[in-house]
Amino acid sequence: MRFLTIGLVIAIVLLQNPLWFGKGGWLKVHDLSGQVAAQRTKNEELRTRNGVLDAEVRDLKQGYDAIEERARAELGMIRQDELFFQVLSAAPAAKR
Repeated sequence: MRFLTIGLVIAIVLLQNPLWFGKGGWLKVHDLSGQVAAQRTKNEELRTRNGVLDAEVRDLKQGYDAIEERARAELGMIRQDELFFQVLSAAPAAKR
C-alpha cells in the first residue's frame, strides 16, 4: 500500500511538472502577462507622444503663427520693423 501511495505522488508530481515549468506553464504565462502590460504602457506613452507631434505638424502646415513663434524662440529672429532689447541681469558681487 505504501508503494502505491508513493507511486501515485510521483505520478502526480510528474504530471504537474509541465503545467508549472513547461513551455506554456503558469510561470511562463505570468511572465508574459507582465511583459504585455509593460508593452501596453509603453504603447500608450508613444501614442500620446505621436498625438502631440501630429498636432504640431498640423499647426505648422496650417498657420504661420506657429512658424513665427518657433523662429522667435529657437532662432532668435525678429521682424524688420521691430527693435530688439536684451536685458541683462546684474550678477551678484563675489564675496572675498
